[in-house]
Amino acid sequence: MEDQNKNFLNWEIIHIPGKLLTQKDSIVNVVAAQIEPKLAHNLIRQLNQIFPLESLRHVKRVRKTNLEGKIELSIILCICEDENSFETIPSEVSQFISSYNLNPFNAKVSRYEAISKEEWEEQCKLWPTSFHPPTNPEGVSQLDEKEMNSIYNFMKIAIQLTIYNDKARNAAIIVDPSKGKIISKAEDQTLNISENSKSNPKRTKFKFSENQGVACINPWGWKSSCHNNNNDNNNNNSFKWHPLRHAAMVAIEKSSELDRKLFPDFNPSVNNYFSEVCSENCPMKKLKTDMEYETSRSNRDLVNDLERPYLCTGYDIYLVWEPCPMCAMALVHQRIKRIFYAIPNLNAGALESVHRLHGEKSLNHHYSVFRILIPEKSLDSIISDELEKLHNS
Repeated sequence: MEDQNKNFLNWEIIHIPGKLLTQKDSIVNVVAAQIEPKLAHNLIRQLNQIFPLESLRHVKRVRKTNLEGKIELSIILCICEDENSFETIPSEVSQFISSYNLNPFNAKVSRYEAISKEEWEEQCKLWPTSFHPPTNPEGVSQLDEKEMNSIYNFMKIAIQLTIYNDKARNAAIIVDPSKGKIISKAEDQTLNISENSKSNPKRTKFKFSENQGVACINPWGWKSSCHNNNNDNNNNNSFKWHPLRHAAMVAIEKSSELDRKLFPDFNPSVNNYFSEVCSENCPMKKLKTDMEYETSRSNRDLVNDLERPYLCTGYDIYLVWEPCPMCAMALVHQRIKRIFYAIPNLNAGALESVHRLHGEKSLNHHYSVFRILIPEKSLDSIISDELEKLHNS
């Protein structure tokens, strides 16, 4: 264990939140007023009917303060966009203020619910809010030393897969964290590269800055590769290349292949028909509908749903480079639980660098995202060791 810790010295995991909020974005202006404690219950009930705080359910309507032993209560009357004017106050609230002879004042509250105790404490300095610890915490603080070393080791394996020809390529590993088992491994398969130009074990230099072969960074790189290899026969290639075969997409495909082997279809004729027609570019949605119609419910019920995984639910994926929007969205559809990546994608990163897809509320699934900070010396050491193995093999 000590040797393993030494290998990952100065490695660090940071959580990438779905929303990166500025101070301005995270604050809402409200109108409040001090009230008599004996009237609190009645006023709260009336205000909830006149001006319910639907968008601020995490904010407590009443603030309690203790000034020199005297309890004072203040209540939020309504939201007010202009902090310097009461002219935008709704008429019903204005009548409410007049009827109880209240003296309104401006206050600020947090726009969003706190996701950590530290954040909640900061929010309460403005105005009290409610805090409910997440049932499935996603922060780095929840990872113990054993799990962190396991995460680092899987990322190391992914990095070892990036060596290819004269340029780096992205690599992906899908892992079942409950068993510590690799489900699938894949690399970019977007370049039309023949067998005789594959990874050269005699290479002694490898730079991650030479990343134009990484599909998520340079999605149009396949065009130059295709032109340069027009005379190559596709049958000589080590894999079936395609512009959309990014590492994450190929890893998902391999995971599905494993799923089909472990839980074979009980209607193989329909499955074969699907494969044949799919290769002829038949519309996918119509084909899926036809298959569901033709496959009997009795056959589908024979599969033990309690054991068969639903897509990649509960799985982690390790990517050397931050995925592009296409790959990130595919991982949403696959119900991936956590994404770990090491190198930002400044061109088209979908999780931090350009977009933060996992913070989009309209999506029906949200994964946790982590970046692994790896010292350059460690990256160089992993690649050097891998090149040496290839040279000696």
